[in-house]
Amino acid sequence: RTHARTHARTHARIGRPVGAVSPPPLIVPPIDVPSTPSSTPSASAESAATDYDFLTPDAGPKPPGPTPSQSRFQVDIVAEAAGATEDKSPSSDASTTVPSSDAATPAAPPQGPDANPGVGGGEEAKGRFRVVNFADPSEAESPASPEAPGEGLQNGDTVMSESSLHSSTGGQHHYHYDTHTHTYYMRTFGHNTIDAVPNIDFYRQTAAPLGDKLIRPTLSELHDELDKEPFEDGFANGDELTTPEEAAAKEAADSKGVVKFGWVKGVLVRCMLNIWGVMLFIRMSWIVGQAGIALACLIVGMATVVTTITGLSTSAIATNGFVRGGGAYYLISRSLGPEFGGSIGLIFAFANAVAVAMYVVGFAETVVGLLAGADALMTDELNDIRIIGTITVILLLGISLAGMEWEAKAQIFLLIVLIAAIINYFIGTFIPLKSKESMGYFGYDGTIMWENMGPDFRDETFFSVFAIFFPAATGILAGANISGDLADPQLAIPRGTLLAILITGIVYLGVAVSTGSCIVRDASGNVNDTVSSQFMMNCTDAACKFGYDFSTCRSDKDSCQYGLQNDFNVMSMVSGFGPIITAGIFSATLSSALASLVSAPKVFQALCKDNIYPGLGMFAKGYGKNNEPLRGYILTFGIALAFILIAQLNVIAPIISNFFLASYALINFSVFHASLANSPGWRPSFKYYNMWVSLAGAILCCVVMFVINWWAALMTNVIVLGLFIYVSYKKPDVNWGSSTQALTYHQALTHTLHLSGVEDHIKNFRPQCLVMTGYPNSRPALLDLVHSFTKNVGLMICGHIRTGYRRPNFKELATDQARYQRWLLKNETKAFYSPVFAEDMRQGAQYLLQAAGLGRLKPNTLVLGFKNDWRDGDMMNVETYISMIHESFDFQFGAVILRLKEGLDVSHIQGQDDLLSSQEKSSGMKDVIVSIDTSKDSDADSSKPSSKATNDDEDGKATTQPLLKKDKKSPTVPLNVSDQRLLEASQQFQKKQGKGTVDVWWLFDDGGLTLLIPYLLTNKKRWKDCKIRVFIGGKINRIDHDRRAMATLLSKFRIDFSDITVLGDINTKPKKEHVSAFEEMIEPYRLKEDDMEQEAAEKLKDSEPWRITDNELELYRAKTNRQIRLNELLKEHSSTANLIVMSLPLARKGAVSSAMYMAWLEVLSKDLPPILLVRGNHQSVLTFYS
Repeated sequence: RTHARTHARTHARIGRPVGAVSPPPLIVPPIDVPSTPSSTPSASAESAATDYDFLTPDAGPKPPGPTPSQSRFQVDIVAEAAGATEDKSPSSDASTTVPSSDAATPAAPPQGPDANPGVGGGEEAKGRFRVVNFADPSEAESPASPEAPGEGLQNGDTVMSESSLHSSTGGQHHYHYDTHTHTYYMRTFGHNTIDAVPNIDFYRQTAAPLGDKLIRPTLSELHDELDKEPFEDGFANGDELTTPEEAAAKEAADSKGVVKFGWVKGVLVRCMLNIWGVMLFIRMSWIVGQAGIALACLIVGMATVVTTITGLSTSAIATNGFVRGGGAYYLISRSLGPEFGGSIGLIFAFANAVAVAMYVVGFAETVVGLLAGADALMTDELNDIRIIGTITVILLLGISLAGMEWEAKAQIFLLIVLIAAIINYFIGTFIPLKSKESMGYFGYDGTIMWENMGPDFRDETFFSVFAIFFPAATGILAGANISGDLADPQLAIPRGTLLAILITGIVYLGVAVSTGSCIVRDASGNVNDTVSSQFMMNCTDAACKFGYDFSTCRSDKDSCQYGLQNDFNVMSMVSGFGPIITAGIFSATLSSALASLVSAPKVFQALCKDNIYPGLGMFAKGYGKNNEPLRGYILTFGIALAFILIAQLNVIAPIISNFFLASYALINFSVFHASLANSPGWRPSFKYYNMWVSLAGAILCCVVMFVINWWAALMTNVIVLGLFIYVSYKKPDVNWGSSTQALTYHQALTHTLHLSGVEDHIKNFRPQCLVMTGYPNSRPALLDLVHSFTKNVGLMICGHIRTGYRRPNFKELATDQARYQRWLLKNETKAFYSPVFAEDMRQGAQYLLQAAGLGRLKPNTLVLGFKNDWRDGDMMNVETYISMIHESFDFQFGAVILRLKEGLDVSHIQGQDDLLSSQEKSSGMKDVIVSIDTSKDSDADSSKPSSKATNDDEDGKATTQPLLKKDKKSPTVPLNVSDQRLLEASQQFQKKQGKGTVDVWWLFDDGGLTLLIPYLLTNKKRWKDCKIRVFIGGKINRIDHDRRAMATLLSKFRIDFSDITVLGDINTKPKKEHVSAFEEMIEPYRLKEDDMEQEAAEKLKDSEPWRITDNELELYRAKTNRQIRLNELLKEHSSTANLIVMSLPLARKGAVSSAMYMAWLEVLSKDLPPILLVRGNHQSVLTFYS
């Protein structure tokens, strides 16, 4: 019993230092690796027991937090197998010993509250875990010395063997989401801490096919004050696995006996079969005849270089992280992003489907040739090819549908036939026969080799011959395409692919040299074409040495049916036994067809699972334990059948080669791109790649595409480009951390740094605005107007100062930041959202003015909304507001204030976010539309009643007036009139402005910002119909002169205007009633120091610094009158303008009180169309020098 218990603890204590206090259960993912051969197959009860690692709570102190209930991993089957164990290693409770190997049966669990069942079996244990730092394996048999309990494992615990990490060779996975045990922390190094040691399970994706995901303790759990229970739920989403990928992973995991292939069966065999096509037997000898031995070897060499570089690139991508199913598509999409991946995936799957047709027709042609030889044709040759092709493809479909295991068996059988055929040919080259001499075959001979060394092109060129050979070198991705069915893709893809390229390349070269060395180019097949002795002197051919004269072939091309140039079936003539070569041809074509028939649906399934093309989702469904894409098989079958019925492959072959080459080019390019982006996540374990070699490979692939067939290459490029543009336009909602993102970041960083090293120039001045919007959706008019003139021109930052928090919640700030940044992007607003926590508005504004932006991308203009309610609240708010304007000038910023007579802030309107949502593009935005009033949940769309609110409005018709849902339950309420107007005003800059005017009142020269903003505005599409009218101040007696001077200046600035008005009457006294209205307005804010003691007056001024002194009022009488007068002029001239842009009056800091300044702004801008008060920082922003 004690031994059994120790035994159990040995297993339960994986990954814990010796002598640690026994921990609560650590959930180790029970990934099983089949036991080593020595562990005997046990009875069903036992095998069920050894299938699991049982983990239950040990007795011992628990960390605070809910204690787990009886663990559900405890299974009673073990009890039945109890009693048989005799463990020979006595050990103390703390020591960790290796159970001796004869204990291959499960240990008996002690009954009782501290029941601790575990899996016994020494060999079983050794097979499952590699044990680090054991003293000596032989000591495992002898009893461990009780004196040195911890000796065995000094610096480490047992670690999982690599194989278990990759779940190799059909290991079964179990999913246990232990939702009711909250103690997933193990105590580290014997201390009672909830910090966790590094563990592979923290890094898994949810429900990854390799084991359970554990959640490491969050930073807040370790760092926050203990006012909240630190042990929240152990798993982030224990039960709720949502995405289809996870469902598929779970499905695959639960099923028994999933077939996974090793590198030989999965990759090497497939690649070799796919690369050795019909070309080897039918065309290789012809290529040697045309190009000669030297150039034929060069052709093979060139093709091999292209495939080898691609093989190296594939290996690099395949070893940079865990590879799922989908082959070339998966590799390209995960490294270059969905745009490239989606366009290539579709083409690659299609190319594979058409390749099935190509290979099947190649097979059918051979069969028809045999039938024709035996006079057994069914109809005519073309229709026979169609009939045989159709029957073949149906049989192949049957093999594929039977499952991957059958398909793999078929492949191995075909490989054996193929290798037999190749060996058979090479044996034949060493057995020259007299009967074959008239056909041009004389055995190995130096003169024949020398004669065939150089080229002899007939109606062909080097490149056309290369184009015919190159498809024979493709097929290197056959292994990678079934990446999902490989046990360890990271090891299998590099090893299998590169070895296959090497072996096939050597065989191609061997065939080229051997055919060129023993067969002449032309032979008549006529035994009587011998050389008579008197002509011996004139005969120069290599055949003359053997007594044959084939010189007639030169004059009469058609009479010669044999030799390298004329007979495609030379290899079967040479070989030891002809029919084996025919079998080899059958095997080569059928295996390639089968490999393509399997590749196409797998790649297509992976493409559909990612949902890049919305209409194709139905093909993502997998069936059976291996998740077979049956629908994809049927589709591939359909495409292949269509092309088989065409039966003209000389048209199809170049297109396919180009499709394959396009994907090779992109695989090479993605390695170059990833290395260029220099992302820390790019660290392939396969080191033998080089970014420049990959780039050369990509360029080579493109060159070869055009060499093979220029029109097919153009067509391929057009199709890829079309799909690329489509996917880019659709913007699929995926984020795979592609190298495109990494490179974008890298370039942005480099350019930003580069920009900082350059001094600004007036010509390049851009208004970079810090806009005090609050939440970006709460002041739409401000956001839209500023966006109109900064879009694609300058930087725009939406500043948001959050005050009044006793303890700021920075985590919430970060989530809000991400949320509103998404909202801006979805609304196509090119801006950044930058919230800060501050004690008060003034401090927050200082933070933003100082810290917003980066390098040269720093704001230079502060944009505020006008404070419409300044007379209602606390006057200290006005003090703060005015100080923000003063501070912007202190920081050398320009200042801009926008005033709408209806107001700007719409956040108080219940449900205005619903209105915003009705402008959204997609329904997926619901998490982003955030109401300021966080108590209510907004997912109703204002234009149509939401599905949840249907009980309230049964009629369900879309309401015309923007009705707003107050709450899920309450009926809809119409807006009051002022809110209705406010909403309409807030959206006025979103629509096209029509033919109107932008009136620029450029009264004071601030460097030209007052003029630049209207110019930028009218350049935009919404504002382009508006004309600029310029108003300037001047003297009555020189109005014409002033107008001409201004016109000259504007034309030098190259700014179009429709009209210039010189106002000679600015300094006229304003109307009496307007002056008295002003005095009435400022009455409550006056200090009236003449009516009280000086000391009391000073005290009041200190406590309420915004008050207006009598002295100040007298001092600035003229300026006050000017503001009142300007308002009269504005109403007279610009009451119909779409927008007024006017110089902002300045107030000297410390001399003018904030109430006075606010009153000036109020009186200047009241009762007018939208008005923008602008003041640059008095440095030139316009220039007329080139």
